This record gives sequence, C-alpha cells and structure tokens, in this order.
Amino acid sequence: FSSVAHICRDVNYGWLIRYLHANGASMFFICLFIHVGRGIYYGSYTLSETWNIGIILFLTTMATAFVGYVLPWGQMSFWGATVITNLLSAIPYIGSTLVEWIWGGFSVDKATLTRFFAFHFILPFIITAL
Repeated sequence: FSSVAHICRDVNYGWLIRYLHANGASMFFICLFIHVGRGIYYGSYTLSETWNIGIILFLTTMATAFVGYVLPWGQMSFWGATVITNLLSAIPYIGSTLVEWIWGGFSVDKATLTRFFAFHFILPFIITAL
C-alpha cells in the first residue's frame, strides 16, 4: 500500500513506527503465550466461562495477526499472499469452501488486501469491545 510506503519514507520516524508495530506485536504474542501457559499450569481452565471468553479473545487476536501478516506478503507478491491464505484449504472436507467463502476465491488481489487492511484496523477495536 502506498500509505505504508508514505509512512516509512515521508513521516518523521515512520520507519520506527513500522518496526515498533511489528516487533511489539511479536512481544505481545509472547506475553499472550506465557499468560495462557500460566493459566494451564494453575488450572484456570476449570473456570469454563472465563476460559472460553479468553479463547474468543485469543482467536480474535490471532485473526488480527493473520491479516496483518498477509498484508506485507501481498504487497510483495500476490502469489505469496495466495499461498498463505490457501493454507486454509488444507482443512479436510470444508477447506475449499472456507477459502471461497472468506477470501472470495483461490487468488489474492488488491480487493482482498484492502479487505485485510480494513480487518487489521478494525479487529483491535472489536477485541477491546469484547
């Protein structure tokens, strides 16, 4: 996207914002994994309502990370983004249907990446609302 190139090149310390976003997300997931591991160790899964809410938050966070991960691949190569998103088709019986339903087909193009960018922007607000 030209907006990312603009931020990295034309905005003061835009490159720093981009790297902090990527590396901060990695650190955030390390903290999430430690938190889940601690919950498993101390048996927090016995509180099923709390645990299930945490799982919903975790899966929504994973979806946000996934669409954010595909965005730079799509900027570099539609083929690379297509390979990554079509990993969903490996799910037995329903994989190909899911790919066509979620992405709109087996190829990634500008419309798909724009949709991913919108999801990557809006999903953190949905997580906050949950």
